[in-house]
Amino acid sequence: MFTQPMRNDMGMIDMKRLLLAGVASLVFAGPSWSQAPQPAPTPELTPDPATAASTEAKDDNAPKWDVQAPPGPSRDILIDVTRGTWMSLDVSPDGQTVVFDMLGDIYVMPIGGGEARAIASGIAWDMQPKWSPDGRHIAFTSDRAGGDNIWIMDADGSNPTQVSKETFRLLNQPEWSPDGEFIIGRKHFTSARSLGAGELWMYHRSGGGGVQMTERRTPQKDTGEPAFSPDGRYVYFSDDATPGNTFEYSKDVNGQIYIIRRLDRETGEIEPYVTGPGGSIRPTPSPDGRSLAFIRRVRYQSVLYVMDIESGRETPVFSGLDRDLQETWAIHGVYPAISWTPDNRSIVFWADGRIQRVEVASGTVSDIPFHVADTRRIQEPVRTVVDVAPDQFDVKMIRWAKPSPDGSRVVFEALGNLWIRDLPTGTPRRLTRQSDHFELYPSWSRDGRSVVYTTWDDQDLGTVRVVSANGGEGRVVTQNPGHYVEPTFSPDGRTIVYRTVDGGGLTSALWGRDPGIYRVPASGGDAVRVTGDGVGPQFGADGDRLFLTGRDGDKRTLMSVDLDGDDERTHLTSEWANEFAISPDGRWIGWTERFNAYVAPFVAAGRPIAVSTGGKALPQARVTRDSGEWLSWSGDSQRLQWSLGSELFSRDLNQAFTFVEGAPDELPKPDERGINIGFTADADKPQGRMALTGARLITMNGTEVIENGVVIVDGNRIEAIGPAASTPVPAGVPVMDMAGKTIMPGIIDGHWHGAMGSDEIIPEQSWVNYASLAFGVTTIHNPSADTSEIFAHSELARAGRVVAPRIFSTGTILYGATSGATAKIDSLDDALSTLRRMQAAGAWSVKSYNQPRRDQRQQVIEAARQLNMSVVPEGGSLYQHNMSMIIDGHTTIEHSIPLARLYDDVHQLWRQTNVSYNPTIVVAYGGSYGENYWYQESQVWNDPILTQYVPRRQLDARARRPVTAPDNEWNHISVAREATRLANEGVNVQIGAHGQREGLAAHWEMWSLAQGGMAPLEVIRAGTLNGARGLGLDRDLGSLEVGKLADMVVLNSNPLDNIRNTTAIAYTIANGRVYDSGMNEVAPRQRPRQPFWFSGADGEAVSTTATESDTHGHDSH
Repeated sequence: MFTQPMRNDMGMIDMKRLLLAGVASLVFAGPSWSQAPQPAPTPELTPDPATAASTEAKDDNAPKWDVQAPPGPSRDILIDVTRGTWMSLDVSPDGQTVVFDMLGDIYVMPIGGGEARAIASGIAWDMQPKWSPDGRHIAFTSDRAGGDNIWIMDADGSNPTQVSKETFRLLNQPEWSPDGEFIIGRKHFTSARSLGAGELWMYHRSGGGGVQMTERRTPQKDTGEPAFSPDGRYVYFSDDATPGNTFEYSKDVNGQIYIIRRLDRETGEIEPYVTGPGGSIRPTPSPDGRSLAFIRRVRYQSVLYVMDIESGRETPVFSGLDRDLQETWAIHGVYPAISWTPDNRSIVFWADGRIQRVEVASGTVSDIPFHVADTRRIQEPVRTVVDVAPDQFDVKMIRWAKPSPDGSRVVFEALGNLWIRDLPTGTPRRLTRQSDHFELYPSWSRDGRSVVYTTWDDQDLGTVRVVSANGGEGRVVTQNPGHYVEPTFSPDGRTIVYRTVDGGGLTSALWGRDPGIYRVPASGGDAVRVTGDGVGPQFGADGDRLFLTGRDGDKRTLMSVDLDGDDERTHLTSEWANEFAISPDGRWIGWTERFNAYVAPFVAAGRPIAVSTGGKALPQARVTRDSGEWLSWSGDSQRLQWSLGSELFSRDLNQAFTFVEGAPDELPKPDERGINIGFTADADKPQGRMALTGARLITMNGTEVIENGVVIVDGNRIEAIGPAASTPVPAGVPVMDMAGKTIMPGIIDGHWHGAMGSDEIIPEQSWVNYASLAFGVTTIHNPSADTSEIFAHSELARAGRVVAPRIFSTGTILYGATSGATAKIDSLDDALSTLRRMQAAGAWSVKSYNQPRRDQRQQVIEAARQLNMSVVPEGGSLYQHNMSMIIDGHTTIEHSIPLARLYDDVHQLWRQTNVSYNPTIVVAYGGSYGENYWYQESQVWNDPILTQYVPRRQLDARARRPVTAPDNEWNHISVAREATRLANEGVNVQIGAHGQREGLAAHWEMWSLAQGGMAPLEVIRAGTLNGARGLGLDRDLGSLEVGKLADMVVLNSNPLDNIRNTTAIAYTIANGRVYDSGMNEVAPRQRPRQPFWFSGADGEAVSTTATESDTHGHDSH
């Protein structure tokens, strides 16, 4: 979502991080690797027609998706309002009629007000109507053909005709030229970031490709709200004029954010036209061309101004507008369209939920009353019911699955250890004998006799080891501790090459000062640094050249060096490739691109060859149906292998290319299923019973609060609960006296972000986990994460190998922008494939992240319905899209609606759906975000809980110099007020702290809701039961009830008296285990917490690349 501070994933780079960096990092400033001399042009690989069965294939006969008729259960609901939200309007040229939009439909009514009549309605989202100069037509924005484009219709709503036909660079904000022949609009341009910049494009009313009128100044600064001067010579528009190339949230609107510029269509010159503090937006010339209406902030209030063009005099005429969107993304306009009356005397506008009219000369304001009585068709939301804590679970997150060179066995990592299994059938068994550290990155020797791997121990750090393929004890080959990844044998088995990385975030930074590629004798000895560049070391046919994945500007490369790091050559380049795998004979190359795997011949051309999904020089084939990673080759170079979740796949070359010996006449399609190499593991849970007595119990069963209550726990579930008088403690059951304390359910953070690992290294004791639990957060749902790290971490927690909250996640987001992580969805089949990919890794929810078109978002919903998954969409600061997401049946809306106030139309719509709302108030859209308030409200840097679990330098860097603002500029209170109003009407409002401050920010969320007027009991409900309900966890979590899981928070003070008491934590009970305020387990077993890496005398060591936000930050989603 946010960009400051930026999460520094590139500082702990590996091949998976390189992919995710396209999402989490906006600019990669990396080393440039190239082969000298640099030739041009670069040849490209091409899919051979003979390999069509192995590559992407689209069914041209498949029915076209109809936005107006999505599949799935739906129903009609009534809307009956006299006030609406964020309504664009226009007055007809004859001054007799007003046209306006509301909730995705377009209405007309007399200029004096009255009953509104729909002229454009249905499931499609229609908005931003504009009369043609002759009054015969209306231009508008509609997604009825898939995504937002410009349309025109007759004045009565008949004959809708599409003008622009973009499928990615979508358009909105239409405006007619004075001659009625052209329509100008805002075209959206994304970079690696889904919400990018705008350009103005002009289209003939009959269609065409359009004419570019302005060029975006940066990839992320917006331009929009075009308006012609009455003589047609000029185009006025709003433009984000803040310095720099990167969009930033929560800018100071008291300064200048937007300005109004003017384009001279005769000369092409663009000049700043209305500037200054408070910004200037929504330019609207008067019909006679003598005045320009616009909007500006005055001490935070949005005010309507009129400028006399001749003199430049600027006069405020109305100071009661709703807050504009200068401080956030505003790709649909910074304020709804306003309109002059034809006589130049009045301006008609939307504010306070009403259509109003102001006489410019006198300032007299009057209502133009409207009444909309209509219906909306809504889809039932998708929401899977989650079995939170079965006694056993299927291990799905298999990492580094590598078949032996002869294909008879496979080695992989799961639950922190290496396993080996016979192929094609067999039972996984441990490869090594040690259990005192984690094992990672296995790789075979080419003779199949040995496996090299790395280890991790929080205290002793890591090693590189070799173990016999028959099992046993790993032999250490490195002399110093370190952070070791990606070991590989040379072809002759005598040398091991590996990469070292740094730490300093989740793990110690010690022995991480000189990261790079190293080689060491396989028998052990001194390590030699080969190069500081590149990742993923591997060998081809010869042992004298080392292949690496690198960067050349914004391109991924496959390069090679000799074993001294010299004689660098670049062999392949790619815009979006992620992982390269060269065959042992050096003749073939496998790679992954946007999650799928491809294969092609590998040839020496004396220059780099470009690889992509649609190149032009050599044959290539897609070998995966849905996805694949951890690529490897068979020993004879005839088979590419990969895994997806717990399944191992392979593809013989003669099944991918017709020219390979043994190929059939017709190539088979990629396999739908592989070999399941996973296994079932026992879930951790304590044994025995215990009783908690004497406490006040906030059960979340309606308004029930039990004074002097008893909770009896058996294992990890609640066996009995009730008043002491009627809930006897059985003889022999251990008792914990909780007299004077208050017990509430464990907190559920439904929108959490934070690091789960670094370069796939998962700490044995993560301070991030402990901070969450210490603040009573017992369940987290992360809607944007490194897939393998978070699901591996989740399974470690389930098995009891690490202490953590219950960890759920979407894994990698379904990203809509153009990057290496783009989830390309152009059909229901694409959506099904994408969701199967995530489900295979262990996800039951997915994050639909700014897929630009409505049809794409609907396809994700239908795929989720078929696969029984939930969909939590990125709100994106896009009110219009948020409302269509509600109508389309998303599970939740993630992030706040960016508007300061919502009106009856939104309330009536939302309360009649089952779509939940997670406003993430600490990073609320629309203005200054909530965490800034809480940092300045108290000494966060000195918090007694936080300081035990967060490295001091990270905490001090963010907390000791807080941002302040006047009371009326704290946007989060407005967001909380609106969330409270929705909750009072029955909308399920839950909390999501976005990882802004470990554990504590969940309480900031709750306290913010209280600032918005929510009663303490309902605040606690939002932090517990509502999160469970919204995510489908409520069969097991969210309330204190018999049969539910024993996740609880024991407080020293009553939060019903003062909601700030939610941090007065005496104990956290997670999965039936009781932890004291220092996170030492005290019941049913005694297990003290170990010191964190930063707690000792060497705790000041910090990575040279680490930032405060390595573990959390605004750049999460």
